[in-house]
Amino acid sequence: MRGWLFGLSALIIGLDRWTKHLVSHHIGLGDAITVIPGVFRISHVLNSGAAFSLFTDSPHPEHTRWFLIAFSLIAAIVVLGILLRIGRRMTLTAVALALVLGGDIGNLWDRMRTGLVVDFLEVHIVHYHWPDFNVADSAIVTGGILLLLATLFTKDESHA
Repeated sequence: MRGWLFGLSALIIGLDRWTKHLVSHHIGLGDAITVIPGVFRISHVLNSGAAFSLFTDSPHPEHTRWFLIAFSLIAAIVVLGILLRIGRRMTLTAVALALVLGGDIGNLWDRMRTGLVVDFLEVHIVHYHWPDFNVADSAIVTGGILLLLATLFTKDESHA
């Protein structure tokens, strides 16, 4: 089963790299292509911060970059260790962690290479503009939601 889980992580990394490459080479920085007017655009922005553009306006951007790299590396190592331990069975938790691992490595790749993460999915909900995001971010959020669901709906075997 571990092979399937690591394959899922690799798929996320590959999709993230491919989509960021396409956007970077076909949409000018700051430009966007409207897909659904008023709702969804494919944009090209660079994010020096974390999810939802947190820490973007940091007074020490280089410190922020290295903090985010360190945090992402530690998270990847921890998730990898857990997957190696629990990955013998295909569970909701294992799939969630494989998604988080792939997403984490996808954004870490950008951060280490350039210090900036390419974001390109732009969503508007009524009058709210959701911060631009990418495939890696989507995998991390989806994995987080699946972890929450696994926690809420999986029987605790230790009390049986």
